[in-house]
Amino acid sequence: MRIAEHWINGAVLIGIAALPLWALFIDEPFTITLVTRAVILALAAVGLNIVLGFGGLVSFGHAVFFGLGGYAMGILAYHAQTYTVLDLGFFTTEGTKSMPIIWLVAMGISAIAAFFIGLLCLRTSGVYFIMITLAFGQMFYYFAISWAQYGGEDGLSIYVRNGFPGLNTLVPIQFFGICFALLCLVLILKARLQRAPFGLALNALRQSEARVATMGLNPMRIKLLAFVLSGAITGLAGALFADLNRFVSPAMFSWQFSGELIVLIIIGGVGRLMGPVIGACVFVALEHFLGGLTDFWHVYLGLILLGIVLFGRGGLLGLLTGKEGAHV
Repeated sequence: MRIAEHWINGAVLIGIAALPLWALFIDEPFTITLVTRAVILALAAVGLNIVLGFGGLVSFGHAVFFGLGGYAMGILAYHAQTYTVLDLGFFTTEGTKSMPIIWLVAMGISAIAAFFIGLLCLRTSGVYFIMITLAFGQMFYYFAISWAQYGGEDGLSIYVRNGFPGLNTLVPIQFFGICFALLCLVLILKARLQRAPFGLALNALRQSEARVATMGLNPMRIKLLAFVLSGAITGLAGALFADLNRFVSPAMFSWQFSGELIVLIIIGGVGRLMGPVIGACVFVALEHFLGGLTDFWHVYLGLILLGIVLFGRGGLLGLLTGKEGAHV
């Protein structure tokens, strides 16, 4: 079964890489953008899957980190493009159009936010954990709505996509290449993490926190580290998503988006390496093809999700390999 899953994982990555190349050959830039969107959503879902799949922590507030990453990119790019100074009192900057710098800032801010949010949220469990993460998401959502300096409810537009050394990021295939490379790097990190002592300890926490504590390990510290890592990766995805659309809005903080990330993971397979990637591809495909036929395409998504929950708890990967994923 494990060999079969490796083959499926490889085929999915090859397919994702090949589709934009085919679209470039037939001159269909929109298809490249569509696949790029799927890759970025997959990256965000991979981040969430670290705490959901490994740690069994159902977070309805991961849109906070996605939104922070998006706004970090939007604010830095806005000040760089308007030649104005961002004054934080203790720190001033004229912004930047450099993607690597923006990614580091987005990941840093999201990681710091995840640390402080995790300190409070991880003291709870079960439905209480779900509700408190949801509460944080709503807090940031309404703060973004009231932030008139950066567009408030209307959001903030960025007129030129940020730059990456040696590449023209306005060319869809080149921007896709950046996003795909980052997704592959995060997948490699996640695969190594899964086999590392930290990943094994986090997985053990999902099964029995008391037993992990009796081994002399600190459950809170392990979960907090996983939460921070998860938040940083999701923040990176938020920065890429904002660059893709050249627009940020309070909708990036919405609880609906947090729910979508959970849906992506469930569709592909909770706790599976490529589960979020497959889920994101299926979600974007349904959104594009069924969304063009009816405004109520979510009904069909709901039926697919219902079938997976009832008959394939391992997600689509579980159905293909005959092996269930993590139970949350």
